[in-house]
Amino acid sequence: MTSVLVTGARGFLGRNLVARLRMTAGVEVWGVDEGDDMWGPLREAEVVYHLAGVNRPKEEGEFERVNAGLTRALVEKLEEWGRRPLVVFASSIQAELENAYGRSKRAAEEVLAGWGGPVRVYRLKNLFGKFSRPNYNSVVATFCHKAARGEELEVHDGGRELELSYVDDVVDAMVGEMRGEAGAVGSFRVTVGELAERIRAIAESRKTLVVPDMGDRLTVCLRATYLSYVPAAEREVRLEVRRDERGSLAEFLKTEGAGQIFVSRTAPGVTRGNHYHETKTEKFFVVEGEGLLKMRRVDGEEVEEYRLSGGAYQVVDIPPGWTHSITNVGEGEMVTLFWASEIFDPGRPDTYFLAVEGA
Repeated sequence: MTSVLVTGARGFLGRNLVARLRMTAGVEVWGVDEGDDMWGPLREAEVVYHLAGVNRPKEEGEFERVNAGLTRALVEKLEEWGRRPLVVFASSIQAELENAYGRSKRAAEEVLAGWGGPVRVYRLKNLFGKFSRPNYNSVVATFCHKAARGEELEVHDGGRELELSYVDDVVDAMVGEMRGEAGAVGSFRVTVGELAERIRAIAESRKTLVVPDMGDRLTVCLRATYLSYVPAAEREVRLEVRRDERGSLAEFLKTEGAGQIFVSRTAPGVTRGNHYHETKTEKFFVVEGEGLLKMRRVDGEEVEEYRLSGGAYQVVDIPPGWTHSITNVGEGEMVTLFWASEIFDPGRPDTYFLAVEGA
């Protein structure tokens, strides 16, 4: 069992790191913050994640007292006890600058460098992710919080470039240090204006159902961050449902590059389809009930049949140029999940009605 101490455990990075460590086998975690006893756990810890610090104090003197002073006190205790745990320190790129915050972080780094024990220093860059406080020191958190509430995003210098680091990437690297693995944190470069546009698009996607490009790592991280700020009352989205004598149908999810998913409920004895597509392809998956899928090549006569049962987890691919239909042959409603290779375009539907049988 590895004993780990995390200072600043109730801060942004601390909450994420403690959550991960508590889910890591073979690790005992002490998380402490202002007002907690740090010295008891420090006597036992084999790894110390020193995250505690201030970046917006009421008085400038707190920078030195907390950022440098607390680090100095920590090292003095370890020296007094003759202990040499691994210390992983959360610093900032501002340690390169001559402002009060940067000087205090640089002073803390120098204290650790002069200690003689094993130390890893992370100069973090514009950290963002879940649990970050909006309207504080993260433009990503502020933009996500506002967008999730339908508020205007104020962009004062849209061309200014930011270098961002995602909190889970930092946590990955820091946990790796505990295992003796070299930690490395990637970053993203984006202008303030582009950042605002990305977050606006992510917010809008919950209404349009068009998911942004999830092959882009920054988009993945921004979307995860944005969703963490959506108010509880806004998390549920009611889909637009089309109803007729056959049953009901609703679009569930759309993508620009990977088609869309929709779901239908079909009454007993009802047939859907009897059409084909020239290029569009589909997948059919009966989730509940009993369905009979039929298909025929448009220039042929032979009809193929597939019996699909809810709970059997069967998926059938519908090739282009094959007219197809699905009939509810059960006693209750049939629930079917469909995937189409492209978003439906009313101006170019690529759908041609042709009966599978009796044509």
